[in-house]
Amino acid sequence: MIAFISALIVFLGVAFVMTGKTTATKTTSTKKVPTVGILQLQTHPALDAIHRGVVAGLKEYGYVDGKTVKIDYQNAQGDQSNLKTMSQKFMNENAALTVGIATPAAQALASAANKQTPVMLAGITDPSGSGLIKSDQHPGANITGTSGESPLKSHLDLLRKLVPSAKTIGIIYTTSDHGGEYNAKKFARICKQEGVKYKLYTISNTNDMQQVAETMAANVDAVYAPQDNGVASAMKTLVSVTNKAKVPVIPAVDTMVKAGGLATLSVDQYQLGKLTGEMAAQVLKGKATSDYPIKVITKGKMTINLSEAKKLGIKFPASVLKEAKAKGVIYNEYDCIEYRPRPLVGNLRRRIIFDISNS
Repeated sequence: MIAFISALIVFLGVAFVMTGKTTATKTTSTKKVPTVGILQLQTHPALDAIHRGVVAGLKEYGYVDGKTVKIDYQNAQGDQSNLKTMSQKFMNENAALTVGIATPAAQALASAANKQTPVMLAGITDPSGSGLIKSDQHPGANITGTSGESPLKSHLDLLRKLVPSAKTIGIIYTTSDHGGEYNAKKFARICKQEGVKYKLYTISNTNDMQQVAETMAANVDAVYAPQDNGVASAMKTLVSVTNKAKVPVIPAVDTMVKAGGLATLSVDQYQLGKLTGEMAAQVLKGKATSDYPIKVITKGKMTINLSEAKKLGIKFPASVLKEAKAKGVIYNEYDCIEYRPRPLVGNLRRRIIFDISNS
């Protein structure tokens, strides 16, 4: 009898331990991963680069989509009503954190979060001026992130170096884009300080670009296109008009140079996004947003478009070419040239790709 009781006790003890292990394993395996909502205003290369950077930054700190984090990416396609609906969607699914790419997206997220869910700003221009934060050093409440401040004085210096004969500069921006208006008017103030004549032109949306560009090209010697989502989206339309008038466009970011701009000193949009993702990872780990300073990137890399220079009959100074080759980006007529020589033996085929941007 004693032996039976002892065996029973041992059996129950082992069963208890095994049940505990099973429960622990089940708890671990069903542990819920956090959801990160990423809201992008619209599709264009600069914003797309920021998005890719955010995902990379999160991954670098261990937050891998589909494994240790669920990333819910939404693109409003420029529709303000979509911004509100998508922001609320994140709140409904109890997102641990959200990321706003472009000022309107960040504002929609901030409104939906109601000072509760952390909101990360991804390369937002003038976040305090747009009412998102109190100050760069002390954002306050639930919002922090990154800001990409265009090196506007350097942009003006580059424009004057490349187009020394320009007497009047046209500056174009979208009236509904806070960042675009901020950059355009700040650039205008710098022009005034430097004694450079300028004219401001505005579009309400991308549909206005053709007509406004035609008027502008007939009255200026060069165009400055600031970091502005509407202008960036209509960059090819702008360039198609200005090229006919032999008026060069100096844009704010590298993706706009690739779309037909002449040259710029560009803040790296991908790196802005990556830095945002890294900051978001820290917030997910418990860092408070209220006293997490906004990180600002202002240094730009020389980016030039050789094909555009050829169309306009402009020769890049040796110093500009040297800087672009050393630590910048060079775009040619094609981002890559595909070369297919004749087969050497029988059906042998060879394919060689030359990457102009890295040459």
